Parts: sequence; structure tokens; C-alpha cells
Amino acid sequence: LAGTRIIYDHKFLLECKNSPVARTPPCCLPQIPGVTSLAQSSLVKLEELKEQNESEEAMPGEQPRHAAR
Repeated sequence: LAGTRIIYDHKFLLECKNSPVARTPPCCLPQIPGVTSLAQSSLVKLEELKEQNESEEAMPGEQPRHAAR
């Protein structure tokens, strides 16, 4: 098997990352929860975390809790 090897430089790849085309999913991509879109349970968890963070920010006098190591 012989073929052409395409080599991209670092700068080009970083520029592609910010391209609008790279941020838009293909039009015919199926919606598979947890694969091509967030799972429904993930959306619920994100909302809960957001509410928790907002309530913690509303109480500035308390020290943040850290997990034990």
C-alpha cells in the first residue's frame, strides 16, 4: 500500500481550531445522546452544578469545601 502522506504544521492546525467550520457539526450527523450530543442525564447534572455554583457564590463568607486526599 502506497499513498501520499499529508503533514500539517502546528500553526495551521491551531488556526483550524478557531475556524467557524470546525465549530459547526455536519448537517447529516445523527443525534445520539451521549455520543454526538450530551446525554439527557448530563444536561440535568450540568443544570444542578450551575445552580450549586450560583448558590455558593451568593454566600461569600463561607470557605469552599475541598475533597480529602
